[in-house]
Amino acid sequence: MREVRNVMKCRELEAHLPDLLLDPESVKPTVREHVEACAGCQGELADLQATMHVLDEWKAPELSPYFDVKMQAKLRAAKEAAPEGFWERFRARMLFSSNVHLRTAGAAALAAVMAIGGGSALYVSQMGSPQPQVQASATVRDLQSLDENAQVFQQLNAVDTDDAGTDASSN
Repeated sequence: MREVRNVMKCRELEAHLPDLLLDPESVKPTVREHVEACAGCQGELADLQATMHVLDEWKAPELSPYFDVKMQAKLRAAKEAAPEGFWERFRARMLFSSNVHLRTAGAAALAAVMAIGGGSALYVSQMGSPQPQVQASATVRDLQSLDENAQVFQQLNAVDTDDAGTDASSN
């Protein structure tokens, strides 16, 4: 249990190692005590000290006296050059810009794809399942057959007019 607690403490204290190296007085005493007691943290601190020592000895190379002149000439040439083609500008924008403006377009495209996909999935699911057939009553079927047969209507109308004519003449 003590080793697990020690490993967790080592991970928590890794962020304080640079402070311990550069300004040991600003670090909490518990951090200093842990580093003094822990061989792993002492090794990390020693590696960090060695890296800092190498960086202190490194010297930046001297610039050529003609550096500014060459840089200005290259900038002028780039400014006066013909604009690149559409695809080159598009490629450069995709590679080197932050593409923040594409987030909105991407979200809109994703929403459109989801709406079309969801609508087509709903349509396909409705087309795939057969609709239940409603059974018509005998009366409805008789009326439908009468609607489909115009000759029967003509005969019934003729009978109605004959009955109406005989009823009127008998009175």
